Amino acid sequence: MREVVEKTADACFMPLTVGGGIRKVEDVRAMLLAGADKVSMNTAALDDPNLVNDSAEGFGSQCVVVAIDARRDGQGGWIVHTHGGRRPTAWQAVDWAIEVAKRGAGEILLTSMDSDGTKKGYDLELTAAVSDAIGIPVIASGGAGDIGHMAEVLTVGKADAVLAASIFHFGHYTVGDVKRELATYGIPVRKPV
Repeated sequence: MREVVEKTADACFMPLTVGGGIRKVEDVRAMLLAGADKVSMNTAALDDPNLVNDSAEGFGSQCVVVAIDARRDGQGGWIVHTHGGRRPTAWQAVDWAIEVAKRGAGEILLTSMDSDGTKKGYDLELTAAVSDAIGIPVIASGGAGDIGHMAEVLTVGKADAVLAASIFHFGHYTVGDVKRELATYGIPVRKPV
């Protein structure tokens, strides 16, 4: 993984976040030294929440992203899951977000496993609940089908940023398209290239 990160960092001139396989502070250090700006953790943070503390203390909160995969629990809440949304944990998503924010996480990457892949829009209720509960940025993920969905989660859902995949992979939109249209909604964006 280190070699992939080094090659990507050499060619990429925007912030680079690396996730997957991060299990200890030494893994965080290795990815940062390889050129990553931030490191994302999910299962490892659930297995050992001190990984969040130790990483934030060692490298700064701005480097620590905690990914939260959440599914609705049928009772008005969301359960944190691991392994691509297949394994439930004992944590409610809002409570886990509060916990990792207290431990020093600098951002939350919040994926609605119910919305992921549907292209029907982000889970606005989940995103707003987490955003309202913590004082760190929330990146909304799961459900982007069009630019209107992005605008909606940035406003109604109170997300600080959005993640989208398939709409870019399959050529429906370019990043420039998204930035130009989000600006028409009054959402501040960096100037498209």
